Amino acid sequence: MTACVVEGVESEAGEADATPDGDVRRAGFTIAADGSYAARLTLGTNAGANGPSQEEVLGEGAAWFPERWTLDGPEPYAVPLPLDQPEEPDAELLPLADGRVLIHRRVADRQAFSLLYPTGPGTGELPLGAVECAELTLLPPSPDGTSAYALAPGEHGTTVWLVAGGAFGPEPVATVRGRCTGGVWLDGTGRLLALDRELDGVVKAVAVDLERGGEVSPLLQITEGSNDRLLLADADSGLLLIRSDAPGHDRLGWGVLGSALPVRFPECLRPAGRAVTPFAVQPGQVLMPESCAVALRIDGPAGTWVGTWRPSGRQLHQQAAPEGWLAGAGLWSRDGVLRLPYATGTLPCGVARLEAPRDGRAEPPDVRPELATEPAQVEVAGGNGSAPRSTRAACKPVPLQQAPLTGRTAAR
Repeated sequence: MTACVVEGVESEAGEADATPDGDVRRAGFTIAADGSYAARLTLGTNAGANGPSQEEVLGEGAAWFPERWTLDGPEPYAVPLPLDQPEEPDAELLPLADGRVLIHRRVADRQAFSLLYPTGPGTGELPLGAVECAELTLLPPSPDGTSAYALAPGEHGTTVWLVAGGAFGPEPVATVRGRCTGGVWLDGTGRLLALDRELDGVVKAVAVDLERGGEVSPLLQITEGSNDRLLLADADSGLLLIRSDAPGHDRLGWGVLGSALPVRFPECLRPAGRAVTPFAVQPGQVLMPESCAVALRIDGPAGTWVGTWRPSGRQLHQQAAPEGWLAGAGLWSRDGVLRLPYATGTLPCGVARLEAPRDGRAEPPDVRPELATEPAQVEVAGGNGSAPRSTRAACKPVPLQQAPLTGRTAAR
């Protein structure tokens, strides 16, 4: 079992910081593993990149179509990918590193997959095949940039499907006992996948080795009866972002992959009356997990805004999100600049740059999003370019083990 450390003084219970089933909120804007492209479904009356905003076209004639964003050039820009028929609003998109966009459509009890790509004024479509099942969900983009995977729960277990990047269309690559949700990549190659598995009413994160026939090993075991889910992992530093009810109710915590130290649950990540969800970790901090900046979506009565935090700082910085932020989406640069995509009626494709405040800077205890002192810098549509990013090898996943932590009290 893993010891857990609850930092700070407990505040009153009742502040839900997760969805009712404990899963991570996923934005409807998916960014490729290398940060080069992104994709989303957008609503419009035409496919022009400068068409009306969603709020302006919710009436008659509005239709859903895929849109690909290019993010690795001097300025972001969007390319619409409409076909002859509008898409259903529950279609899923996943961008690949080569610029093609995988689309997952539900057709009766079949799950169909195609690759979309721009062809001059039109959109090309390459059908990949279909999976016969009632329920299937795309996993986050694979670190290799060329493959795509999906989860399909069944009667006796959950099947991991390779739906793009295989030789003969969709194919099953692993079956995991129990019902699995979530999905976090643990390495930089797309071999090691963490899933939140429910067995006998208890949820535990496990690691699945896709190159060894789906071999499963335990990853999080904080207490025997606690529900321990993995939200994010960074392959460079080994930082893990965890949600667990081991402290008595759902809390956001952090640990290190392969470390003997216990999971910590900082009090600053539990602001009263607000839901906090991590969505991006700063890459490139090799073997320095406590230095990684983490971006968090904060939802409260005043709306939705952005939080940044580092394990070493024990301070949650709260700042206003740009207008039209595609909430829960964003990515860090290696030097600690957070890029937040947004879309408005006047700027349908933009990226705001936000530099995380340094730890130790004084902030009011009840900061509101409108009180942020550093407005985000804005990038707008109109550029082009490409620059592949490198990946690093991950630590070997092993269960976090119990260990003493000097000067703290371990909750058991």
